[in-house]
Amino acid sequence: MKPLNVGMIGYKFMGKAHSHALKSVNFFFDLTYSPVPKVICGRHLEPLKKAAERWGWEEFSTSWEEVVKREDIDVIDICTSTDTHCAIAKAAAQNKKHIFCEKPLAMNVREAKEMLQAAEEAKIKHMVGFNYRRVPAVRLARKLIEDGKIGKIFHWRAAYLQDWIVDPDFPLIWKLRKEVAGSGPHGDLNSHLIDLAHYLVGDVKSVMCMTTNFIKYRKLPAEERELSTMLTAKSGEGVGEVTVEDASFVVAEFENGVLGAFEATRFAPGRKNYNYFEIYGSKGSLVFNFERMNELQFFSREEDLEVQGFRTILATEGVHPYISAWWPPGHIIGYEHTFIHEFADFLRCIEDDTTPEPNFYDGLKCQAVLDAALLSAERGERVEVKEVLKGVS
Repeated sequence: MKPLNVGMIGYKFMGKAHSHALKSVNFFFDLTYSPVPKVICGRHLEPLKKAAERWGWEEFSTSWEEVVKREDIDVIDICTSTDTHCAIAKAAAQNKKHIFCEKPLAMNVREAKEMLQAAEEAKIKHMVGFNYRRVPAVRLARKLIEDGKIGKIFHWRAAYLQDWIVDPDFPLIWKLRKEVAGSGPHGDLNSHLIDLAHYLVGDVKSVMCMTTNFIKYRKLPAEERELSTMLTAKSGEGVGEVTVEDASFVVAEFENGVLGAFEATRFAPGRKNYNYFEIYGSKGSLVFNFERMNELQFFSREEDLEVQGFRTILATEGVHPYISAWWPPGHIIGYEHTFIHEFADFLRCIEDDTTPEPNFYDGLKCQAVLDAALLSAERGERVEVKEVLKGVS
């Protein structure tokens, strides 16, 4: 196998998931390239050092600017907050590094366009971390749609529900700050649903959106409570304003006439990672819930009426996507496997000189829908996706 040196920017949740995938991908998949965890980068030295030691990175650095310029680095893996994606990706492209970037791709359409342009001009491989495309059951759903099993699609309904900020005492982390995250669950969660809709149903044409906030002020994280710049006279000492939405609901029309809905919230008690979609067509229906990620529900109108009903397919057979690399039928896989699948496909694209998917173009398409929806919520009217794309040169 050929070594491919990776520089990873970011070392927290996604850094852990990506580190595990990079270390495991060659164990299960027959690949020409073997990713080498060369250098991990972050802002805070002590936790960064611990992450490097625990996850098997050869080196650590507090300067992403230096990492992207290193001649011994082949791939830049971006696992940082959304506000940093554009600058890191553009610098990596300028230095001819292949790029894997977590979602959402950017803060807005303008940044996403700049990232795509930089990557295309550099002729490097680029991929966005919409990992749910690589759930075997989701891939099976795509195949059933392509094979005509559910016929002409009429409806897409999707919800991504979590509950981890219901507690009003939960602190004001970066995901609740517009200047860092761009948006709340709309960008963080709806981006996954929009990408899945693009993958399974088609491009979104127009949207209408409503957003709201349930808790407007939260206590600052302990390390920030003394920073006066984060305080407001209205909120009081040690408290800051939540500047992103807490929930988002979008209704959409697709280019092919399908009607759809997207719901995202972190205020759904009991829902931990409820990434759910339903697709209804002329011949049948499909239902998926990531909390039962190895299962796909399928209904066919072409079966005899006396036996019609939703059947649950356990997508763990060797004929199902990716499963032949893993375990015998019924031996289920989990969340971490989706990242291994991502990197297996990414490495194959580098080897075969093919275009990864989803790439920065897919990330831009998703960002355009996200931006159009927020514009709709602001205006209180329907917005065409092409409007936000045309509005940025």
